[in-house]
Amino acid sequence: MTDVLSQYSVLSLYSAMAIYAIAFVLFTFDLAGGNAKLARVAMSLTWLGFVLQLAATVMRGLAASRVPWANMYEFAMTGTAVIIGVFLLVNLKWDLRFLGSFITGLVLLLLGLAATRYYVDVVPLPPALQSYWLVIHVFVATLATGFFALGFALSLAQLLQDSREKKQSKRLAFMDRLPAADVLENYAYRLIIIGFVLWTFTLIAGAIWAEKAWGRYWGWDTKEVWTFIIWTLYAGYIHARSTRGWRGSRSAWLAMVGFAAVMFNFTVVNIFFKGLHAYSGL
Repeated sequence: MTDVLSQYSVLSLYSAMAIYAIAFVLFTFDLAGGNAKLARVAMSLTWLGFVLQLAATVMRGLAASRVPWANMYEFAMTGTAVIIGVFLLVNLKWDLRFLGSFITGLVLLLLGLAATRYYVDVVPLPPALQSYWLVIHVFVATLATGFFALGFALSLAQLLQDSREKKQSKRLAFMDRLPAADVLENYAYRLIIIGFVLWTFTLIAGAIWAEKAWGRYWGWDTKEVWTFIIWTLYAGYIHARSTRGWRGSRSAWLAMVGFAAVMFNFTVVNIFFKGLHAYSGL
């Protein structure tokens, strides 16, 4: 039964990737030509891809008889599903379909790497991970990453829009269909605030779990250090956003550096650094 569920999980994941690829193309055509019909179809396909990816994630968890985020493959699968889910839910409040190309493109890239380089068979949890804190700590961190990803995309769009507005440039004509730079900045700030609160909880929950698992709250393990670095970067962003002279492009750069640190923590730290958090499964 485990093998069957695992195979169906892989099939469902590849199906989701194929649908995301079509959605990516449609989002890109919409961004280039302003075709609202294409955007609606792309959003519908993204919802369908999300359902398939969610099914793939659930089947992986059922196959393993645990939560599906115990190694890099599973975390990538769950994390990208959360990024898509946050994107879809935020679109129920704000029209951020112009981010569709970036979000589906990023998810396709991460899923492609996960499926081809990080895939591992279903294995039991290491003793240190056999705790309810795995559910709480990792899921909240994943949810924070989803909000940070949207904040990054909005900050990048803000920088491009701000440059065009200052130079009164006609280049990158597709940016005319995006909101003004200050509106993009406000969107990014609100989403990053949510992500920061979740990441703060992640840091605290991780310390509590570390005390239960290893008998200390903090040990300067590589993963712990980078989690704190990410928290510091986003705390700096929030402070900069409220400081005269640091709004606009400066704070946007901080938001982008923060998300780059999140990606570094997930990829480089997991693969190349050894420590108590070395659970990549590779």
